[in-house]
Amino acid sequence: MRKSLSVIMSVLLIISMLAACSSKSNSNEGAKEKVNINKEGYPIVDQKLTMSMMGPDVGQAKWEDMAFFKEMEKMTNVHYKFTTPPLSDFPTKLNLAFASDEIPDVLFGGSLTADQEVKYGKQGTLIPLEDLIEKYAPNIQKVFEEYPDVKKSITTVDGHIYALPMIDKNAVWYMGPLWVNGKWLEALNVTELPKTTDELYTLLKRFKTEDPNGNGKADEIPFTSIKLDDSRQWLLGAFGFTNWGIEEIKGNVVFTPQEKGYLEYLKFMNKLYSEKLMDPETFSQSNEQKKAKGQANQLGLFQDWFSYFTTGDKEEDAMDDPMYQPVKSDIVDQPVMPLSPGIYRGQFAITNKAANPAAAIRWVDYLYSKEGNELIKIGKDGDVWSWVDKSAGTRKMNESPIAGKTIEDYRGTTTPDFGINVPGYREKIEGFPVPEFQNFLDKETDNKIKPYAKIPYPLVYLTSEEQDEVSRIKSDLETYVQQMEAKFITGTEPLSNWDKYVKTMNDMGSDKLVKIYQKAYDRWNK
Repeated sequence: MRKSLSVIMSVLLIISMLAACSSKSNSNEGAKEKVNINKEGYPIVDQKLTMSMMGPDVGQAKWEDMAFFKEMEKMTNVHYKFTTPPLSDFPTKLNLAFASDEIPDVLFGGSLTADQEVKYGKQGTLIPLEDLIEKYAPNIQKVFEEYPDVKKSITTVDGHIYALPMIDKNAVWYMGPLWVNGKWLEALNVTELPKTTDELYTLLKRFKTEDPNGNGKADEIPFTSIKLDDSRQWLLGAFGFTNWGIEEIKGNVVFTPQEKGYLEYLKFMNKLYSEKLMDPETFSQSNEQKKAKGQANQLGLFQDWFSYFTTGDKEEDAMDDPMYQPVKSDIVDQPVMPLSPGIYRGQFAITNKAANPAAAIRWVDYLYSKEGNELIKIGKDGDVWSWVDKSAGTRKMNESPIAGKTIEDYRGTTTPDFGINVPGYREKIEGFPVPEFQNFLDKETDNKIKPYAKIPYPLVYLTSEEQDEVSRIKSDLETYVQQMEAKFITGTEPLSNWDKYVKTMNDMGSDKLVKIYQKAYDRWNK
């Protein structure tokens, strides 16, 4: 028996050793010998070079079948082998890849967190990119020169750049705006939107009591939300804030939920809730439930990317739904609105598995050019779009070649730039007629967001020690703040307990949090 057990153990040991060797071989599959890189022009390499890439799949098409990657390979001579977990599983799969050291040569899309950039950059898994950029990436260098805030917003505390962003300096919206039901405004003969919290309260009251949907039932919901996560930052603007957490105001970092202005916000929201001007299901409903109410014409004020996503109306009818006009309370001179920084970090990184990182940086640098932006966004002439008059520079969108798919859905089969952020520099693509709806959005944005917009807090990096402390504090603090907001607004916790609430946050480390982020802001600002 003992002899048999010994034989079995020996066999298992051999199998284990073979498996380890196999694993080691697999993990070094991308570590091919270095090749000569053409510093300028295309192709990047004279002989085809194979590298590995990992990114999130949104289910439109396999990346190896996409026209974008085929065109890039034809131009650069760089061929990628793809690992593309579903978008919903990507964070877990990425963490497993880091933990097991089964990481590919390149990470594309999927938005590495700042913590991951710092952690795996420090460990050497992600390689520094700044020297490669200086030698091989003129398009990225040009963006850095034009927008210095981009470079400092992707440079970690140790002075290195470990990941490249998607950049869209024309971006304004921080999230989908609030919209007002235009049919209800017309029914009530409202020609001017509220500009103060008192006027907003009055309008919501009229929505509740004057049957604007005209069905003879008291089924109107003046304002709805999903746990306020989709609306809070727009409403906080009436009280001087653009963020529900860390925010920079005139150089000083604050934690909004413990500021006096936040108390005034809670009082206002509690008033709406207690008078049934806020959806009683705000803190429990799903997005599907909210949309069902919108399609039943029960909503007055609501959030979405476009109003017709909630109401189910046609796009042309949605132009009758005005964007929320920022209102101010008695405690501010004018409202503020959150502004997108236009920098979406963590979209491209090169790992220590890559034997030819210069080829990878040259490959991605093309996406920071005008031509590269067009290629990843809309592809080549004749696929998603066609020339109307090339000499005049006019184009048109084609009909989808796939029955049952819109041209946008079809576009998602040709490029990874669909449903995720990808590396590159976003510029407006000229030559297409501007749809009437886009003109409407631009006008609303210019009038109602841009004049009041500010970036809540710049994109900073923390040291490993700072990140550990922040993570420890936030794990309990954020849950407590979220719970107490709901309790204060619904009235299950009296607002007279404000001082006790603030003390509890301080005991949980909110003041330490402010000091850490103030230090990080001062570091970034220098």
